Amino acid sequence: MTDFRPQFLQFALAHDVLRFGEFVTKAGRRSPYFFNAGLFFDGASLGRLGEFYAQALLESGVDCDQLFGPAYKGIPLATSTSIALAARGHNLPYVFNRKEAKDHGEGGSLVGAPIRGRVMIVDDVITAGTSVRESVALIRANGAQPAGVLIALDRMERGQGEASAVQEVRDSFGIPVIAIATLDDVMAFIGGRPELAAHAQAVTDYRARYGVN
Repeated sequence: MTDFRPQFLQFALAHDVLRFGEFVTKAGRRSPYFFNAGLFFDGASLGRLGEFYAQALLESGVDCDQLFGPAYKGIPLATSTSIALAARGHNLPYVFNRKEAKDHGEGGSLVGAPIRGRVMIVDDVITAGTSVRESVALIRANGAQPAGVLIALDRMERGQGEASAVQEVRDSFGIPVIAIATLDDVMAFIGGRPELAAHAQAVTDYRARYGVN
C-alpha cells in the first residue's frame, strides 16, 4: 500500500466511519465491518477527506477536466475534492445535480460549471451502481464523456452475479474506478494493528465468502 491508504483508514476509524463488529448490509449479508462516509460531517474532517480523494485521483494518473458530484452524498465530496485539488495546483471546475429540476431562478437540474470534456464522477461507494448509471447518462446527454469514478472504498465483493459492483461499472461503461482504499487495504490495515487483531479472522472469512479478485 502507498502511505495514504493506511492513513485514510486510520482517519476513517478515528471518526467512526470505519467500524468493526457485526453489521447487516443492504444485501442482507452479515458483515464484520461497516463504512459510512456520511459521518464525515464537520469542516475539518470533510477537508481532510477531500485531500485523500485528491491524492487518489492524482496518483491514479487518470486525466479529467472537471468533477461531478451525484446528489446527495457526492455533492460535498466533489466540492471538497475540488478545493483540495486546487490547493495542489489543479483548479478543476465541479458540478452537481438536483434530484428534482428547479422551475424558477436559473432553473434546470444542474448546479455549477457546464458539463464539458472528461468528467470524473465523485461518490462514496458503489453498491448497486445505480448512481453511476444515472451520472453517466447525464454526462453523455450533455455532450461530455465520463472519465471514471472516484470513490472512498471498494468493498471488493460480489453483487448479484460473480462480479463486484465496481467490476460491473468498469465492464459496462469502459471507465476506470479509482478507490482511496479497498477491502485488501482494510485487511492489511487490520493485520498491522494488534488492537484490531480480534476482527481479522471474521474479515478474512467474509472476503473468502463474498469477495472477488
